[in-house]
Amino acid sequence: MLFSLSFDRLNLLYVQWIGKLKAVRIFFLLAILAFPVAEIWILMDLARQYGGWLILYLVVIALLGLQLIRDEKQLFSGRMMQNLSQGGNPIKALFGSARNIIAGILLIIPGVMTDIMAALLLLIPFKAGGLNQPNPSAHAANDDVIEGEFHREE
Repeated sequence: MLFSLSFDRLNLLYVQWIGKLKAVRIFFLLAILAFPVAEIWILMDLARQYGGWLILYLVVIALLGLQLIRDEKQLFSGRMMQNLSQGGNPIKALFGSARNIIAGILLIIPGVMTDIMAALLLLIPFKAGGLNQPNPSAHAANDDVIEGEFHREE
């Protein structure tokens, strides 16, 4: 009898947990479906207000996103090599490049909300792979040497 009560309590908790999980899945699905609807609604409202200027805006922003992806593609290997030669973490450089590529893709997708998300993604401060951090494993050959500048006064 005691085992039966424990099992029923666990079964009830499991059923409640599954019900909450289904509610989260439904909410997530509705949010994903509502996003394009909101984008289209905002674009239609802006098109009614600004007309052809909206088309020009969308084309210019898409071209900027494409240029951002092209530039990031060209600069990635150089950044990675510089980061590795300075003893930095290559994962930070990889995430920095991935962030810029995702922002470029968001700029290419037509819509104001995706453009705002891309701008926020680009404006988040990010250290570029720890380039200005000294490498703790690198030591001077002679610890008695003090580096500095001097001027001869005569």
